[in-house]
Amino acid sequence: MRSRLPPIGSLSAYTRKVGGLPSGVARRPAFSYCFSFEQKTDWSRKWAPQPEILGYLEHCARKYGLLPHVRFGTEVASARFDEDAALWRVRTTAGEELEAEGLVSAVGQLNRPSVPELPGLEGFRGPKFHSARWNHAVDLSGKAVAVVGNAASAIQFIPRIAPRVGRLLVFQRSANWMIPRFDRAYTESEKARFARHPGLARLYRWWIWATHESRWPIFRGQELLRRRFQGLAEGYMRGIVSDRSLQEALVPDYPIGGKRILISDDYYQALGRPNVEVVTSGIERLTEDAIVTRDGTRRAVDVVILGTGFESTSFLAPLRIEGQGGRSLHDEWKDGARAYLGISVAGFPNLFLMYGPNTNLGHNSIIFMIECQTRYVLECIRALRERDLAWLDVRRDVMDAWDARLQQELARTVWAATGKSWYKTEAGRITNNWSSSTIRYWWKTRRPDFRAYLQVAREAVAAR
Repeated sequence: MRSRLPPIGSLSAYTRKVGGLPSGVARRPAFSYCFSFEQKTDWSRKWAPQPEILGYLEHCARKYGLLPHVRFGTEVASARFDEDAALWRVRTTAGEELEAEGLVSAVGQLNRPSVPELPGLEGFRGPKFHSARWNHAVDLSGKAVAVVGNAASAIQFIPRIAPRVGRLLVFQRSANWMIPRFDRAYTESEKARFARHPGLARLYRWWIWATHESRWPIFRGQELLRRRFQGLAEGYMRGIVSDRSLQEALVPDYPIGGKRILISDDYYQALGRPNVEVVTSGIERLTEDAIVTRDGTRRAVDVVILGTGFESTSFLAPLRIEGQGGRSLHDEWKDGARAYLGISVAGFPNLFLMYGPNTNLGHNSIIFMIECQTRYVLECIRALRERDLAWLDVRRDVMDAWDARLQQELARTVWAATGKSWYKTEAGRITNNWSSSTIRYWWKTRRPDFRAYLQVAREAVAAR
């Protein structure tokens, strides 16, 4: 197979350096961030800090020789499938044109900040930034700081900045279900034991996976278990928050699991600080130096931080992807993103998606799903080579049938019973989450069923 790139070009290899949360922490136990083939045994804590996770990933990149294949500081603008040449033609924002016989998109689901349309935001004179693009030049000490949003991003940085700021206003649109981390440092003897017995570390990792997997019935609608889990979460909050009015403001109005279940040992404690106020009245507008809520209250602020999450349902945007016949992936997904197994899209040959539509999880580590997808994609690549194929293209009838069954299953989950969430489009279609257990996804992706694909021989393309 010939190519000016390695046989498979990955969109994730073209990255931009961006700022992030101040010293964030893991959203799953640290051992869940290990790849199955590269077990780290000396995590400092049960929930590792961001620099430690980054260090682990950098270690993996060096050990497995990935760095020479990564083009840092380069962004892909578009990719077009050339049917006559059986090639993807990739163009970067710098104008460079590249060719690849296959294209793997690994850009993720949560990487483009969602900035709400708040009247007057542009006219606010103080510093303002999204938490995913943290402005480290801004000193928050003693300032009146407004945080818009209170979900997964906000609960990480609010406890960090609350002791430093003069006043902290948390603007909450809706409450979230939250459970404790039970975080702690691993002892030196524990780390030594894991190092001496790698099998023990591996067993511990799988125990974490099994524990999280056991929560799947909550999302599937097992009412008794859901009520029990919901009661524990509410009890955790009321055991920390003593103020009755604040307690009521922090009880969600949707079933647990309908939105992301948050995990923190210090968020509720931060809300109880005397310099912190939770504001539940919606924002009407911003002025040059204040936020005015719908109840008419004006609150002067020095800094505005948007903890408003990410654009989660416009997969692969702003990339322009064109498949056979010049069809745009944007048009293909105008009613919501969909893909066979979350990996293949009909009419886009040799395009493979990692962490694509309907492969997100509410109950377990995404690393498991990504490893399933990696194995599947590699098998497809191997088939292209061994069968001398120009391309594989999932059959549209197969993709449509897969999506129909998937949506039927999702309609019976707690996500369907919940209103607005980042799992859904504005029209209510669930585009992000997988509809079952991780065990079932592993079974479905353990090997490709090539009967689901149109297989076009290379010699057939050459004879055109």
